[in-house]
Amino acid sequence: MIREQATDKRALKTVRHEADLIVVGGGLSGLCCAVTAARAGSRVVLVQDRPVLGGNSSSEVRLWVLGATSHMGNNNRWAREGGVIDEILIENLYRNPEGNPLIFDTILLEKVISEPNIALLLNTAVYEVEKSDAETLSGLKAICSQNSTMYELVAPLFCDASGDGIVAFQAGAAFRMGAESQEEFGEKFAPTAEYGELLGHSIYFYTKDTGRPVRFVPPAYALQDITKIPRYRRFNAKEQGCQLWWLEYGGRLDTVHDTETIKWELWKVVYGVWNYIKNSGQFPEAETLTLEWVGQIPGKRESRRFEGDYILHQQDIVEQRTHPDAVAFGGWSIDLHPADGVFSEKPGCNQWHSKGLYQIPYRSLYSRNISNLFLAGRIISASHVAFGSSRVMGTSAHVGQAVGMAAALCSKDGLMPRAYGESTRIAILQQELLKTGQHIPGLHLHDPADLAQQATLTASSELRLTELPLDGPLRPITESAAQMLPLTKGPVPRLTAWVVADADTMLTVEFRRSSRPDNHTPDVTLAMLDIPLSKGKQEIELAFDVVMDQPAYGFYCFLKNEHVRLQYSDLRITGVLSVFNRINPAVSNYGKQEPSEDIGVDTFEFWCPERRPKGQNIALRIEPGIQLFSSDNVRNGIQRPVSQPNAWVADLTDPNPTLTLRWPEKKRLSRVELFFDADYDHPLESVLMTHPETVVPFCVKEYILCNDRQERIFHQTDNHQGRNTIRFEQPVETSSLTIHLQSVNGNAPAALMEIRCYGE
Repeated sequence: MIREQATDKRALKTVRHEADLIVVGGGLSGLCCAVTAARAGSRVVLVQDRPVLGGNSSSEVRLWVLGATSHMGNNNRWAREGGVIDEILIENLYRNPEGNPLIFDTILLEKVISEPNIALLLNTAVYEVEKSDAETLSGLKAICSQNSTMYELVAPLFCDASGDGIVAFQAGAAFRMGAESQEEFGEKFAPTAEYGELLGHSIYFYTKDTGRPVRFVPPAYALQDITKIPRYRRFNAKEQGCQLWWLEYGGRLDTVHDTETIKWELWKVVYGVWNYIKNSGQFPEAETLTLEWVGQIPGKRESRRFEGDYILHQQDIVEQRTHPDAVAFGGWSIDLHPADGVFSEKPGCNQWHSKGLYQIPYRSLYSRNISNLFLAGRIISASHVAFGSSRVMGTSAHVGQAVGMAAALCSKDGLMPRAYGESTRIAILQQELLKTGQHIPGLHLHDPADLAQQATLTASSELRLTELPLDGPLRPITESAAQMLPLTKGPVPRLTAWVVADADTMLTVEFRRSSRPDNHTPDVTLAMLDIPLSKGKQEIELAFDVVMDQPAYGFYCFLKNEHVRLQYSDLRITGVLSVFNRINPAVSNYGKQEPSEDIGVDTFEFWCPERRPKGQNIALRIEPGIQLFSSDNVRNGIQRPVSQPNAWVADLTDPNPTLTLRWPEKKRLSRVELFFDADYDHPLESVLMTHPETVVPFCVKEYILCNDRQERIFHQTDNHQGRNTIRFEQPVETSSLTIHLQSVNGNAPAALMEIRCYGE
């Protein structure tokens, strides 16, 4: 029994946490920041004011995670973000292909609590900052409503990933809210006041089919006049969750302090929409549907953006400008919404894509006037227009990882964030990020500690791609189709394809490449063939008189002809892909991007892949064969296809694909890093969408490591992750290391993107 005498007042219990890094905000950006820093050796406190992690991706909001892949609706091939966020999305595919947001919650929580260097504080809100001087944070005060406990959080470094910038704002960090004028950065897409300067919030709902009639009596506050929503005719009984992302409101209000007002308006909209679907008589198919879930908090898009030493802007994205301090990348469209949201007469969004990925500089990831404050997530240093692209969760998570690694390095060296932007130090940060699988466009990993760089490599076989066999479907060319093939400098290969013509016709085939070797937008046509076809089945020869001036992907484009069926192949190969000139309205892709006025974006066509189980390659005979799958690719410093496959791929007939590293003297191996093909082209949306598989079919499922006596030193039997780290309890003394790739998760030859070996 506890009994206390009456007193004037009492103080709440107070707990003090000291760490190397305090991360405020448990969305994907803060989560990936905390995990990355913890793995790099920092002691981290992760503070989240909600009961679950994930922010807008959590079960409280239920927005799918997307980034540079853009629903596979743009030309950014193999563009899914790497590192921790990639681990999370692959794990979610394995456990949760149905996209259940509750399961996604568990995966995020598990990812954090599995790190011994992280102290996680849920339901804990920061309400005050302490400073040692005008430019330096010294501590934070927070409170947990669930355990009536106050927290004092002390560290030399802080990261604000809170979305609204609760720490940065109170600390006095310079910030912006709203849109810049066209003149400030020369951004031609800067919006007018009539369009609005802020994106609003959204609330989603889920439905469930009960199998029997269900009635719905709306609450008194439900919107009664559905015609107040100009796009009300778009509603149907099938779409739910973030498919209704355009249920948006609040861009004319203060998106920080008016959030509760905005939430109530969105609740009115949601229940009014459901009342319309259930009771208007327009949707008889909704008779057995019930409203299963409605969001209790809104998903926020935009509020404050804090100023760093560099402000990302439109030209960085469209022109794909390079930065010496690049640490992450983006690739979502410049996606701005009308401030009036669902009540606007305008389209729900205005998306404009770039031709490829763009770099995000380190200078945008820390406050310019608070010396020990990192910025992550949607509050990084960006203009309103650039924010339209950088704000999405896949990109935010990727940025968070860069911040986490930077914080860990700053802690080790006793430095402040700005100091790590200096040229020699930024190179260290970039290399440490590349080691974790953080792709940075244009950069290669160069690791002098990697013993694989000193080894002699031998492989049991290497793929020479001479054909994509005729074992797939025949499909009409109702939309232009292209086969992407990796090509080296020199004459392009001659191809043979197989078609069936329903009538005498002319088939046009073009050879294209991208204007940049690391892009995958086929915007340069180098040659064209008009091939006469007679009715029936026939093979066609594609001999283009083209010489590649540098390694890049070539596009063999079969232009639309509904009288012709094209033979496809069921064989899938790492770094080989078919694409189609098709539309994807979800990301404003209507086959071609063609702005009607000069808004500072490019005109180009979209050539996008199909989702599995579709997306077969075009059946081809290739002369001479393509020899770009050599074993030396596993140490070229790139872990995904870019301008080349960057993978060792075994011959199709190899019964035991084997790679051996040999050294002239014995080495004592303590750790081996392997990167398999995780198919970075698949977006792996986290919720709502259903995926056709639980594992990436290109990924190696089973493999064995052997020493120089061919003794088994490691055996993995059920792998589904792209990155595998093997740590030996005792160092392995050996003059060779052999990896046997026993089986793959799908119909593809065994492939390995990278192997690195480390001594004691």
